[in-house]
Amino acid sequence: MQPRFLQLSDVAEILNVSVSQVYHMVRSGELPAIKIGGRGQWRVEIAKLEEYIQLKYKETAEWIRANPLTNRDEIDEDLS
Repeated sequence: MQPRFLQLSDVAEILNVSVSQVYHMVRSGELPAIKIGGRGQWRVEIAKLEEYIQLKYKETAEWIRANPLTNRDEIDEDLS
């Protein structure tokens, strides 16, 4: 059975970022998480991580539409 929650180190590995980056995303509220246990360890629900990833795909697609690549020849002409 797959666990419901992930440690921040697991999330970092999945996203291929550092644990400190994940911690910042959690502390800023960008990535939903909970604190559990007497030591207040952070956990991220797998379903919330998947929602976060889908949101980032949507945001990236919107950014790409708003910032299309320009033709390299046009860039070279503008620099001349």
